[in-house]
Amino acid sequence: MPSPVIIPKKQMPTPSRRIFSGEAKKVILRELFILLFLYAVGLGVLFLIVLLKRNSAFNFFDNPFLYGYTFFVTIFRISRIWAALFYEKADKKLLEPYAQMHYEPAISFVIPCKNEEAAIEKTVTKCFEARYPPEKVEVIVVNDGSTDSTGAILGKLQFRFPNLTVVSWEQNRGKRHGMAEGFRRARGEVVVQLDSDSYIEPGTIQKLVDYFKNPQVGAVCAHTYVENADQNILTRMQTAHYFVAFRVLKAAESAFSLIFCCSGCSSAYRKSVVLPVIDEWLNESFLGVPANWGDDRALTNRVIRQGYKSVYTDKAWSFTIVPDTWKKFVKQQIRWKKGWFVNSLFAGKFIMKRDSFVAVTYFFPLFLTHFLSPFIAVKVFMVDALIFGVSPLYYIIGASSVIIFFIIFYKILRPEDKYWPYLIPWALLNALFLSYVLFWALATIRNRGWGTR
Repeated sequence: MPSPVIIPKKQMPTPSRRIFSGEAKKVILRELFILLFLYAVGLGVLFLIVLLKRNSAFNFFDNPFLYGYTFFVTIFRISRIWAALFYEKADKKLLEPYAQMHYEPAISFVIPCKNEEAAIEKTVTKCFEARYPPEKVEVIVVNDGSTDSTGAILGKLQFRFPNLTVVSWEQNRGKRHGMAEGFRRARGEVVVQLDSDSYIEPGTIQKLVDYFKNPQVGAVCAHTYVENADQNILTRMQTAHYFVAFRVLKAAESAFSLIFCCSGCSSAYRKSVVLPVIDEWLNESFLGVPANWGDDRALTNRVIRQGYKSVYTDKAWSFTIVPDTWKKFVKQQIRWKKGWFVNSLFAGKFIMKRDSFVAVTYFFPLFLTHFLSPFIAVKVFMVDALIFGVSPLYYIIGASSVIIFFIIFYKILRPEDKYWPYLIPWALLNALFLSYVLFWALATIRNRGWGTR
């Protein structure tokens, strides 16, 4: 599958501050008009969203909680776009003081894998194609009990790449154990963690490493594109969602240098920050059983708990293969929701002390809205619709309308991207199905069967 075409940002000319030509004045006035128009439309759409959602409630004035929740969720979700607008300024502030510093530390790619015969060769090969001094690059692959030809492929790759280390386990131990083994064996100052079905664009590895010039940075999350985007409607929806999840939601978190989950697709860590907490992270448990989901989120939380910054960058790119069947997709979502819930409880213990502003304006509101969303869905689609006969149509329209703001921002950032329309079915999928997945995730929280790779 060919890699998606990366569209560079437009380089907009900056008009002179002293003399404006007639054409420059027209450009400024046009852009000012567009800005004011979008602002007015935004206010109008916001009012429409609340109105449409309001009409879905049974005895609206007798149910101020639903109204308050609806209004709060709408404002909160749109505020993520507002926060993302500050991402580039925060990113520049983080890097600018070290712009002239030469920094090329040894790096170690760590790749846990199980039964990845279709993808592992490309993942490993791309690591050694990195535009980085080859003598400073090593790759550590932990073959976690594979039963297919993954081991044979890795054996052949060792003949091609002298700096490839393969650790083979006969029995599957899980991704977290594979990551820990890689961190302990790593000789590099920076460890780049990759999922076995993901790879980093070779020309952007230096961009990922550059953030560690700043001694306050402990972890960096690369931007992820979808490799199998055009396979079917499910992969197209995920492609649109990934762009928003990274370039809007993670960018919003990065504006405050607090990414709560550095993606397993491609993230880098300062090894000296991870090693002191690796045993605690590896032996994490919940309700008496090992927590073997949410590995990347759990590790990120332990980095930021120590006071280090965790950031996102749109300058380093990785590519991943997303689930192409509904069965795989649902299993993934259940794992993610288990990891989100457990690690949110963990982060809630220290986030107020770490950054009270982020805690109050983002972390706790996010937890509240995510946790309540399935209960609101039950009320709207089951209680109100089935018992009281109130149509959920208005709620669906209102919930989907929020996505208009994300689509506008999406189009501004990547005007030639063809996947933005799939944000609409993704919003419907969330409203009609994914909200309920949390119930199943919580009901099976002690089930470790889907947490291994």
